[in-house]
Amino acid sequence: MKKLFFIILVFILAVTVVVHAEEAPIVTSGRASIVIDASTGRILYENNIHEEMPMASTTKIMTALLAIENAPLDYVVKVPFEAQGIEGSSIYLKSSEEIKMIDLLYGLMLRSGNDAATAIAIELGGSVEDFATLMNKRAKELGANNTNFMNPHGLHHNEHYTTAHDLALITRAALNEPVFKEIVKTKLYVADRSTNQYFSNKNKFLRLYDGGDGVKTGFTKRAGRCLVSSATRNEMQFIAVTLDDPNWFNTTMELIDHCFENYVAHIQHEEGEALKTIPTINGKTNALKLVTSKKIIIPIKPEEEGNLSSVIEAPENIEAPALKGQKIGKVYTYLNDQLLDVTELVANEDIEVLTFKDKLYRFFRLKKN
Repeated sequence: MKKLFFIILVFILAVTVVVHAEEAPIVTSGRASIVIDASTGRILYENNIHEEMPMASTTKIMTALLAIENAPLDYVVKVPFEAQGIEGSSIYLKSSEEIKMIDLLYGLMLRSGNDAATAIAIELGGSVEDFATLMNKRAKELGANNTNFMNPHGLHHNEHYTTAHDLALITRAALNEPVFKEIVKTKLYVADRSTNQYFSNKNKFLRLYDGGDGVKTGFTKRAGRCLVSSATRNEMQFIAVTLDDPNWFNTTMELIDHCFENYVAHIQHEEGEALKTIPTINGKTNALKLVTSKKIIIPIKPEEEGNLSSVIEAPENIEAPALKGQKIGKVYTYLNDQLLDVTELVANEDIEVLTFKDKLYRFFRLKKN
């Protein structure tokens, strides 16, 4: 009887170990949430990611992206009358005030200035309505097909909406801009103004989370609490979005923690790694090495490593001249059949054209041999 009890006890313990070894499901309080890898766009977690919802001031991520893409940072904006006194969060712009675009961007992203958003919109689009058209065009270019912008700030409008998935795509594009990346991780900024020049970042995620480096909070009564967060650790940057979430900060911290715990940074190729050698035509050097333009890091679960593959696209040969760093091919990284990364292959050296003298020298050298 004791022996039978011991066997049963061992079996129960074994089952318990197996159960605890399984990955626990995450239950969040947000109506929709997602985590993606900033580098590859790989979705690491998802919940109701395609439902169209209002997103409040996280709208300003797109406003900032368009400003960075379309105006010099030192460009001076004359604040239009329409931007003064916009309801909600403000950096207290005055009509006809002159302010640099970079200061508007910090006011937009750190203080969530609705007046800054309006000033940017009118300056770049001519009107809020025409700027919204530019926002929607850019959204479609990024694959954010379930998004519709009606204004640059996120104050409620029935036709102003996005999805967790689309907002993550827009944020990923914005974080590819070094200026945006620097702005959203800044905790305090001093603008070049005579008054109201101190902008402290409203995003508590920067202070609450180890490695937190962005991005934007948002709140209206209709949208609820919306948060886009990002964090970087171990050469990986993850973007988390949660919409209509009363526990917004806790949710994004839990989601990003979960991803850092379950994914590792796999280096598929080092920067400058030679992946292919091709012959040169009429070059002083007979062959050219094609090397990766950047380090390729793929976030994977440990058991997925064997499912990664690289496919190289390059010409069979190249005619001289070629310049070091010249883009000549591409390497595609797949996880199973999912494309995760496309990286340029570049020339690792200059290849000069053979001169007539070089050709004569080669001819006689070959004849002699």
